[in-house]
Amino acid sequence: MQARHYLFPVIAVLIWAINTIVSKLAVGVIDPAAMSFFRWLLAGVLLALAFGRPVWRQRAIVQPYLGKLFVLGMLGMVMYQCLAYIAAQTTSATNMGILASMMPLLAVGLSVLLLGEAATVGGVFGGLVSLLGLAYLLSHGDPAALLAHGAAVGDGLMLLACLSYAGYGVLLKRWKIPLNNWHSLLVQVWCAVPVLFVYYLSQSAPPVTRGGLPLVLFAGIPASIVAPFLWMHGLAKLGPSRATTLMNLLPVFTVIIAMLFLGETLHAYDVIGGGVTLLGVLMVQLLKRPLRARARQA
Repeated sequence: MQARHYLFPVIAVLIWAINTIVSKLAVGVIDPAAMSFFRWLLAGVLLALAFGRPVWRQRAIVQPYLGKLFVLGMLGMVMYQCLAYIAAQTTSATNMGILASMMPLLAVGLSVLLLGEAATVGGVFGGLVSLLGLAYLLSHGDPAALLAHGAAVGDGLMLLACLSYAGYGVLLKRWKIPLNNWHSLLVQVWCAVPVLFVYYLSQSAPPVTRGGLPLVLFAGIPASIVAPFLWMHGLAKLGPSRATTLMNLLPVFTVIIAMLFLGETLHAYDVIGGGVTLLGVLMVQLLKRPLRARARQA
């Protein structure tokens, strides 16, 4: 496999890591409601300019799936993004990056529950390992404190955001909507934009500040359009298994950028907890033998 095919999805993951930093930079600069609404409004307008006509010509195909596309828009553009922007106000970019690495694991769990897929050895044991690492990370190396006081609000919101996006991926796979990726994304975005507009108005329509404008532009163009294009190219050339493994670079990139540009400190519990969490995620991705088959052999 040519190395250049790996370059596209790696750059996509790097853009998404930078976008995590952008979420943190937005704190105190632009309201989460304004960030969410204007990001997807910008992306929606650009996508409409590129794909609006072919989607309109397929409106008879789109119409029966509008309800499902609306649900996908709520999960991927409304819940995930809004929760992530709110979470950034009370947790670190480092934690956000590590928590985002849990999405493949959460997707596997939801696939077992919603799609009836067989549980795998990696899914069960990797899931347990990841949960142990996550507990160590969120408790700052003191799991007993986590039991006594619970996780920080921002960490909990980010985990909920990741669960929402994992659900997005699972439902997208289950429903098999007969549209190509870009056409589907366009409709999802325009299902989400009116809801985000209501959310924006409910927060008294906070303005986009001068400092917030470049953040909106980055989130709306590189993170929402360029990165998905690069990722889709990687999926087509490498296949889902190889490309998905590259998502494990997300917390690595995020931690490095957070240290360099946000001045965040990498603690021992970040390294240990994050490392154990990633080990569990790798187990999920690599150990795919069905658990029942293992039980029968025993």
